[in-house]
Amino acid sequence: MNASLALEQTASAHAGKTAYTFLNTSATYGELNETVTRFAAGLQSLGLQKGDHIALLLGNSPHFIIALYGAMRAGVTVIPVNPVYTLNEISYILQNGDVKAVVMLDLLLPATENMHESLPSVEHYIVCESGDERAAGTTASSFTIYSKLKAFSELIANRDILQCPDIHEEDTAVILYTSGTTGQPKGAMLTHKNIYSNARDVADYLSITEKDTVITVLPMFHVFCLTVVLNAPIVSGAEMIILPAFSPKEVFKAAIEKKATIFAGVPTMYNFLFQFPDSNPADFSSIRLCISGGASMPVSLLEQFEKKFNVQISEGYGLSEASPVTAFNPLDRPRKAGSIGCSISNVENKIVNELGEEVIPGQVGELIVRGPNVMKGYYKMPEETGAAIRDGWLYTGDLARQDDEGYLYIVDRKKDLVIVGGYNVYPREVEEVLYEHDDIVEAAVLGAPDPDYGEAVLAFVVQKGNSLTEEEVLNYCRERLVSYKVPRSVEFLLELPKNTTGKILRRSLKDQIVKK
Repeated sequence: MNASLALEQTASAHAGKTAYTFLNTSATYGELNETVTRFAAGLQSLGLQKGDHIALLLGNSPHFIIALYGAMRAGVTVIPVNPVYTLNEISYILQNGDVKAVVMLDLLLPATENMHESLPSVEHYIVCESGDERAAGTTASSFTIYSKLKAFSELIANRDILQCPDIHEEDTAVILYTSGTTGQPKGAMLTHKNIYSNARDVADYLSITEKDTVITVLPMFHVFCLTVVLNAPIVSGAEMIILPAFSPKEVFKAAIEKKATIFAGVPTMYNFLFQFPDSNPADFSSIRLCISGGASMPVSLLEQFEKKFNVQISEGYGLSEASPVTAFNPLDRPRKAGSIGCSISNVENKIVNELGEEVIPGQVGELIVRGPNVMKGYYKMPEETGAAIRDGWLYTGDLARQDDEGYLYIVDRKKDLVIVGGYNVYPREVEEVLYEHDDIVEAAVLGAPDPDYGEAVLAFVVQKGNSLTEEEVLNYCRERLVSYKVPRSVEFLLELPKNTTGKILRRSLKDQIVKK
C-alpha cells in the first residue's frame, strides 16, 4: 500500500464526498483522484520516469496536492521546497536533489530566470497561475526558459493513458530537506512505506474519519502538514479546508462556517489565536481536537488556550526523518500538559544514555525512534545516515524523559543545552517560567560564551506593552529559578524571528549575540 493507492481507495469508497475546499472552489474525492491521474500521465508525456525527481515550489493550494499525488502515482520522487526561500537556498536544494522538473507559481518566474543557468538538470518548469496581480503582466515568452515552460492546466487536461509503474514500498516517495542547525540542509529520503504508514497510524491514533473536517493551514511543504492534515485526512476520507496562509481571523471564520472538527498548528499559531482580540469560545465550538507540534508548547499557553476555548490540545512530537510523527497525547487516556504523549501505533520511542543503553523512568537521555516511518537515509550522505540511524534506531538529538505511565517529555534539543559552571540548564525550563509572566507574550532562551562559567543564559522576550524592565524580569526569574538558571541578561524584541511554519529561529538569535 502507498498514499497514491490510498487516495484511489478513498475515491472508490467516497467518490462524491468533498475532498477539499479552497477559497471559492472545491473538489470531490472522485474528481481529485481523476485529476491526479491526469497529472501523472502529463508528467510521463514530458518524459519523466520512475525515479526522477520533481520539486514543488508551491504554497497551500490544490496544485500542491495534485502535484504531490500525481508525481507519486507516476513513481516520481517529490521534493517540497519552501517557496519563500532565497534564491541561494532554492538553488542548492534543486542542484543537490538532482531535480528534473519544477512545479511553481507564476510569481516565481523572474526568480527562476535568475538562477536557471545553475540548474542544467532541470528540463521542465510547470507553471501554476497564482491569480496574483503581481504576475498579471508577466509574459512567459519574454523569458529565456520559455522553451522549458509548461502550464499546469495543460498537464491536468492530459488525456493520455497513464502507464502505471511498478512502485515498491521501499522506493523513495519524498525527499524532505531539513533546515539543520549547521552546514547545508540534508535531504531525508522517505519511502512510500514511510509516508503511507505514518499517515495511517496518525489517523488511527487520533481517530480521524470521513466525518471529520480538518483545517489545513500549516504550510504544505512542511512535513507536519504533509502527514497530519493532508495525508492522514486523505487516507481517512476527511474533508480539508485549505487556507492559503495563517490568519487568526480566517481560521476562526473557517471553523465556524465549515463546522471544522480538527485544527492543527504550531505553538506560535496558538499564541496568535489566543491573543486575537475578537476571539471567543464559540469560534472553536465545533472543534473536537486541537493538535500541536513543530516545537514545544509552553504549558501556560496550553492551559490558557484550553480554558478559553473549551478544547483539548493534543501535543505530539515528530521530525522529518520519521515522516514525522512518533508520539501524541492519547485521546483515550488523560492528556498530560507538557508531555508529547505516548508512542503512536507501530512506532517505538526509547530514551538512552550516551552508550545507547535505555535509562530508567525519570532520567534524561536522548530520544531514539524505530518504526516503519523512519527514513531510509539522507540523500547522497552515507556518513550522516550512518550517524543518524544505528541498529535500526533513529537518533533524534532531542533530550527527553519518560514517566512511569509511558508519557514522554522533551527536555530540550541536545545541541541547545546550556552548561553553566558544570550545571545543565535546559532552555525550555527557563522559557516556561518566562511564559508564566502575565506581560510576556513570547520568550526564547539560549546560551552564550562566558569567560567565568563557560556559558551564560540569555533571554529574548516579547512583552505586551513596554512597561517591563530587564531588572523586573530578572527578579521574577530569581524568585522561581536556582541562581545558575537565571538569565544573565534580557533583551526585549518587537517579535521573535520565525520561519514560515512559525518555529522560532534560534540561529538568528545566536547571530545577534555573535554580532554584539
